[in-house]
Order: sequence, then C-alpha cells, then structure tokens
Amino acid sequence: MTRPKAVIVVAILALVFAGIAAWLTFHYLQKEMDKTKAVQPQTLVVAAADIPIGSAIAEAQLKTTSWPKDSIPPGSSADPKSLVGRVAIRPISNGDAVTEQKLKPKAGGAGTGFMTYIVPAGHRATTVAVNEVAGVAGFITPSDRVDIVLTTAIPGQPTENISKIILQNVPVLATGQITEQKEGKPVIVPTVTLDLTPEDSEKLVLAGSKGSLQLLLRNIADSAPVEARGATIAKVLAGTPVAAAQAPVVAAAPVKAVQKRPARKKSVAQAPKAAAPKAQAPAPRAAHTVTLIDGGVRTTKEFVLQ
Repeated sequence: MTRPKAVIVVAILALVFAGIAAWLTFHYLQKEMDKTKAVQPQTLVVAAADIPIGSAIAEAQLKTTSWPKDSIPPGSSADPKSLVGRVAIRPISNGDAVTEQKLKPKAGGAGTGFMTYIVPAGHRATTVAVNEVAGVAGFITPSDRVDIVLTTAIPGQPTENISKIILQNVPVLATGQITEQKEGKPVIVPTVTLDLTPEDSEKLVLAGSKGSLQLLLRNIADSAPVEARGATIAKVLAGTPVAAAQAPVVAAAPVKAVQKRPARKKSVAQAPKAAAPKAQAPAPRAAHTVTLIDGGVRTTKEFVLQ
C-alpha cells in the first residue's frame, strides 16, 4: 500500500471513530438532560389543612407547592381555582396532593353522589328524621357513633310505654336537613344518615314508624356493647315514695251468692175446705137481785149464777 492510500484509510477510520464518539456523547448528554428535567420541581396543588370527607373544598384549604415531576400523582392539578367547591369523597390530610380520585365527580358525570363512595360494601345508608333534641342538639357530626333508643307502647298494653336501645355503636355518615309539610306549612326537619346492615335498616325503619327515636352520642373511644333491658314508668318510679302517683285501691263490693230458688211443684187441685163455723156468742147468764133492809137502810145486790 502506498503512503497516500494509507493516509486516506487512517483518515476515514478516524472520522468513523469520531462520529461514533460524538454520537455516544450526545446520547449520554441527552439522558442526563432528561434526568435533570425529571427531578426539576413542578407546581402542584396540595391540601393546606385537613379536609374531612363530604366537605366542599374552600380556597383557604388549598396551596401550591413544588413537586418532583417524575413523582406527580395522576389526576393532580396545578391550578387551585379549578378545585374550589369540589366535594371530598375521601379524607385528605394536610400536605397530600388533591387528585380527581379523591373528589366527587363533576356535575353530569357518572357517580356524582359522594355518599355512594363512603358506604361500606354490604351496608346501607339509612336516613332518619330527628328533632333538635333527638339529634343531641346538633352536636352529632359525620364519623360519630350513636346508640338509638325507641319509645313506643308495649304490645298488648297500649297505655304502657317502654324506652329501649334497639341499635348500638352505629356510625354516622352525614347530617343534614329536609323540608316537610306540617299543617300546610314547610318545616325544616334535621336528618341523620347512618351506616347500617340491611337487617338493622329494616329494624330502624319499622321502629321509626311505631314510635319516637332518640340518638345517644357515644364517646369516641367507647365501642363496647351494653345490655339494654328497657325502661318503663314502673321501673323508673320503683322505690320512689310518690303517694300521689299511686292509684287509690278501691275495695271490691262483696258478691252476693245467688241462691237458686227451688222449682215450684205443680199444685194438686184440692177441694176447697169448708169454712169453719163461726163461734156462737155465749148465752146470757141468769142473775138474781136481793134487797136487804138493815135499820131502815135498804140495800139491793145482784147475784149472778156461775
């Protein structure tokens, strides 16, 4: 091989190796740039405070923060205004990303009711109307647990009432109010939505139609069942010296024994008895008159013969 040819071959090889080196260098730098972009922070909307389930999100409950681009959760948002007014269907803790999976679907979408997301599988959400007193004066809130007392007449004794706990440790899903008609006027009635099994739902609906319901708020750490025997007015007043409450005892009048009269025997016709002869008047007795003269005195005596 002549010298010029050798120079050409070396030059071609050098260019090939230089191209390969340049391509490898470019590829390496591209990968490093992608890694750098992946770790660059991106704007993401997170919760600025704990957002309870079922509550509408306010603007003060949201904030933006920097989040690694490669770890941004799906369904997240970078604009807080697009999330204001949405309803949380799951509890969102402070600092958690607010994603579509944690929010009630927008109006018009499938499953727009958030209650369907929080009812446990196999359970039913049952709503009952209560008054201000039965609802523990408005202190019942979602996630609380209550006992339910029924007051109704004792079967077979319509004048005697009983109060008894029929359901215990029932979770509260939501509270609200509905409008009912009373005496032709709309009245606001508070409601409580409870988490019950289908069997307990049947008991609650039937109990609400037979008497009045009262809710008993439990301590958050108290979930133990209690033995409920029911209370009647007799048990409540047992041992209480309330004379006025006792009904006066009326002595029963003695019952006269009814004596059966003997059956009358048929009278046998008898001949009429002859009338007794009337007593005859006694015959007059014979009398004698004697006149005595003694010294010129004349005395007359009458003697009756016996």
